[in-house]
Amino acid sequence: MAVSAFRTLLASLVLAVVGGAVLTAATDHFQAFTSEGARKVRIREHMPRVPHATLQTQYGRDIRLADLRGKWLLVDFIYTRCITYCTAQGSEFALLQRKLAAPLQSGKLELLSISFDPSRDEPHQLADYLQRSGGHGGGWLAARPVGLRQLDQLKRVFGIIVIPDGLGGYVHNTGFALVNPQGRLVAILDTGDPDQVVRDILGHLRS
Repeated sequence: MAVSAFRTLLASLVLAVVGGAVLTAATDHFQAFTSEGARKVRIREHMPRVPHATLQTQYGRDIRLADLRGKWLLVDFIYTRCITYCTAQGSEFALLQRKLAAPLQSGKLELLSISFDPSRDEPHQLADYLQRSGGHGGGWLAARPVGLRQLDQLKRVFGIIVIPDGLGGYVHNTGFALVNPQGRLVAILDTGDPDQVVRDILGHLRS
């Protein structure tokens, strides 16, 4: 079995086991029946404020999430060595970059891929990831947190689960996080349906 296929199978099995183990604790009093559903409920009801984390971008420059206030952010979490979920997310972000070119170019929206493997994902790896994914032009940043404390804050607020897969990689949850111009996390959008993501984002931009 190819490594990529094995990792995909392993990822599915691990997430199924973890999901079953935490189901009762993570269903928000049975408002949601999966941990991912519970994450969506929690964010929709509480709209947590995104921490003022410092990130290093693919250009080697440091930015703070607070520097991006005033625009909508569509955020995903990746690691650049991933050959399963992150590859699909990167391709979808590249498609969204084309479909949402107008609000990206006007500065109303920014795509942001954050690595949860900052010790390995240095700026040149982040730049390579964008290139492999088909990213082009502006409006899409890839970045890594500066320090593990800031990574932990981001994972907690965004509800990111990361589990070593035993093969040197990770199993992790997916989804695109939408942050409003005031710096609050307002929604988790499902991957796999870019047209729906576009409709959701344009709806928020018009509201």
